[in-house]
Amino acid sequence: MDPMTATGGVVVGYDGSDFAMQALDWAMDEAELRGTPLTVCHAWRSPYGEADEEARKSLHHAAEHVLWHGAECARQCTSGVRVREDLFEGPAAERLVELSRGADLVVVGSRGLGGLARTLTGSVAGHVAGHAACPVIVVRGAGSLPHPEHPGPIVAAVSGDDGDVLAFAYREAELRCLPLLAVHAWRYPVGAWSSGMAPMVMSDVPGKEAVELLERAVEPWRGRYPDVETRLQCVEGPVREVLLGAAASATLLVLGAAKSSTVNHAPCPVAVVRS
Repeated sequence: MDPMTATGGVVVGYDGSDFAMQALDWAMDEAELRGTPLTVCHAWRSPYGEADEEARKSLHHAAEHVLWHGAECARQCTSGVRVREDLFEGPAAERLVELSRGADLVVVGSRGLGGLARTLTGSVAGHVAGHAACPVIVVRGAGSLPHPEHPGPIVAAVSGDDGDVLAFAYREAELRCLPLLAVHAWRYPVGAWSSGMAPMVMSDVPGKEAVELLERAVEPWRGRYPDVETRLQCVEGPVREVLLGAAASATLLVLGAAKSSTVNHAPCPVAVVRS
């Protein structure tokens, strides 16, 4: 498939692993909720470098079967979703980034068949999240299935100018009929504990400013998504710890690219939204 013809829709990386099945489950949900096509992408290459023609044909045939399995699962498990197949000989991360230029969303598993011994950083998921031209969801935890009886909120990390993050998070909350939890982590200013400062000043002023920042950030989106229940959480502490705490019961954690390192430790699927 020419990436320039894959306009719009959801792209999912699929290699047949359990992690890829979790990503496929999530991608199918996204395609159905958005009413867009779903492109199932499988990339393959010889693990032995140059291979003879017979070996290459065998590898190509195996790759076709893996892709067929993923695409057929999507066709059987969705309703009204046009499923497209993309078979690519070469690095998976390279192809997914290429396809992202014409996609609304890319979905990947946190690890694949070749990444069991690696952390996310430097893996296919990490590379795609860091370089894609559209939002990327890295499916961690239980993924979208089984559907919990009481799903958690969509959690959005807010640090100030987070219009793209909030736009994506509010749309996900609306599509999934879930509340949105906007989270802002703040710290006491350097020197706040000096002997000349009163305890009331140290505890009230920085916290009040943080709350006001959070309220200003979400206010425009509340008006655009009146049916989405908005909750605010302003917490003093390190950004990563605060976000991971909020994500403990979340359906999805939505981050800007600057916070993408948090993906490595998140207990739930994570959306990385680049400006």
